[in-house]
Amino acid sequence: MRLKGDDQSKRRARRLRRKMSLPEVLLWQQLRQSPGGHRFRRQHPAGPYDLDFYCAPQRLAIEIDGEAHDYGDRPMRDAERDAWLEGQGVRVLRIPAKAVLTDLDAVIRLILASLQPPPPRPAGAVPLPRSDAPREE
Repeated sequence: MRLKGDDQSKRRARRLRRKMSLPEVLLWQQLRQSPGGHRFRRQHPAGPYDLDFYCAPQRLAIEIDGEAHDYGDRPMRDAERDAWLEGQGVRVLRIPAKAVLTDLDAVIRLILASLQPPPPRPAGAVPLPRSDAPREE
């Protein structure tokens, strides 16, 4: 399933590409080089939202959060946005803007680690019980 935006979010995404914040510009300079062979899009329209960065094959959205995301109704709006994206099968990785400015290499490593599939279970391994599954006593 392809993640698309409406006409309004497409127009907004074009405008946002021209007005990226410094942390977004710095991260984009790295992501546009396809680290680990992964291609990214910047300011990708997704439904009513615009994703800072998006890796379509892995269905991973990367959001760079400045301090404003900690105040007012922003945490609630971010949670609603993340829930909508997760409902579309998109994982969301939120990274503080300060982390991009202070340790860009660590941010790139975190993103690449997030793109890796989980390691396969060894043959004969028993899966752990889910926390929501009823327990036998």
